[in-house]
Amino acid sequence: MGYAMSRLEIESELFEGGNVTSEAGCSNRSDKPFCKVDHEIAQLTNLKSVPNERLHQLMPGKKKLPVSPVKMLAGREGNYSRRGGFSSADRCHMISRYLPVNGPWLADQMTSRAYVSQFSADGSLFVAGFQGSDIRIYNVDRGWKVQKNILAKSLRWTVTDTSLSPDQRHLVYTSMSPIVHIVNVGSATTESLANITEVHEGLDFSAADGGYSFGIFSVKFSTDGRELVAGSSDDSIYVYDLEANKLSLRIAAHMADVNTVTFADESGNLIYSGSDDNLCKVWDRRCFVAKDKPAGVLMGHLEGVTFIDSRGDGRYFISNGKDQTIKLWDTRKMSSITSCNLGFKTYDWDYRWMDYPPQARDLKHPSDQSIATYKGHSVLRTLIRCYFSPEYSTGQKYIYTGSHDSRVYIYDVATGAQVAVLKHHTSPVRDCSWHPYYPMLVSSSWDGDVVKWEFPGSGEAPTPVSKKRIRRRYYY
Repeated sequence: MGYAMSRLEIESELFEGGNVTSEAGCSNRSDKPFCKVDHEIAQLTNLKSVPNERLHQLMPGKKKLPVSPVKMLAGREGNYSRRGGFSSADRCHMISRYLPVNGPWLADQMTSRAYVSQFSADGSLFVAGFQGSDIRIYNVDRGWKVQKNILAKSLRWTVTDTSLSPDQRHLVYTSMSPIVHIVNVGSATTESLANITEVHEGLDFSAADGGYSFGIFSVKFSTDGRELVAGSSDDSIYVYDLEANKLSLRIAAHMADVNTVTFADESGNLIYSGSDDNLCKVWDRRCFVAKDKPAGVLMGHLEGVTFIDSRGDGRYFISNGKDQTIKLWDTRKMSSITSCNLGFKTYDWDYRWMDYPPQARDLKHPSDQSIATYKGHSVLRTLIRCYFSPEYSTGQKYIYTGSHDSRVYIYDVATGAQVAVLKHHTSPVRDCSWHPYYPMLVSSSWDGDVVKWEFPGSGEAPTPVSKKRIRRRYYY
């Protein structure tokens, strides 16, 4: 639907250290100042993208950030850093200024709502899950050719989540059912019809409790590929041992739906969870003092938590909330569950069919433990997701999120600034994904479109998009 902004606008803003938009990340109104993050993570984030000091000392001209691409390349060729090439911080300083905002280019167009869209860890594959039972795996390196078209088995309502194994050989998918299905991604069969062309093995997460029914909102592989962690509509967290092929742990974790779970780091010992009880919790599997007791609780959201993304260091994570905010957390600030105020509620509201109350927009939790709050996007009708930008190319300098208003928002972690807004879709953007190495972002929406945003792009004009009518329905 045309360019979000021209190349000239991007270069004049980003190369001179400005912002793509004039709105502050701490507010959706431009008359308020940026809310800079006064915390250790701001310094850590900046260090990941600050170029070598010798570039300032030896290169002619005024000391100024960001360092121009010409100076960066000249410094590399002259080996000013004495490393023989770019350091990781040099690389992030170069690439992170090139935001993926040009486009969009159409990757696919379906007739049902897109609920899930994610790149694989190496960026070679892309997975998109749709309400109409389709899960498509695209080969990014081969022109976005469909490598596997999976027709989900025993789907209840929609595909709620998918997760690709670290070795990219298997994919699991979930719906409003306690059965998680696993598919062989590496097989030669393109059309994967459950139990017709391929077996979609069912992993029963209810086996330990007599097989009662519940739905699963979130599922993740562990980094070693041996376990799955899932969050469910019965207020619980489940851990499934794939090698033993059995459920290994169930935690009665929250007082409402567990909308999101993830492993905190590569160890697999720490788990983060977020729930409709408004709380984020940290679970340490090495030291359960009492059954179902978390290592700590973090409060600050006024409404339910829709998604959590870990920074990968076991310390920091972000959460999206139905209070229309993203919050940044430091686990060192967590409290015990006995000290939490679980009854903080100022109004009656249901995000599935109501707009957020105007009187609630400026409210703040009296015991907010978050270290930063980012506003501007909207979280309505569905469990909208947010993420840190990739470490390799940006040093996790940004936070990006889908939005009910059909857009993708990008915030600066350290300053809170809203640096870009991507406009194309005509329905809520539930999920989006930033390529781990290349400045490319893919958004998917309830309008059925899967589109690519790039910088600087391929030089071709964006693909015209023909719109089709999708039946309107409401759920999670």
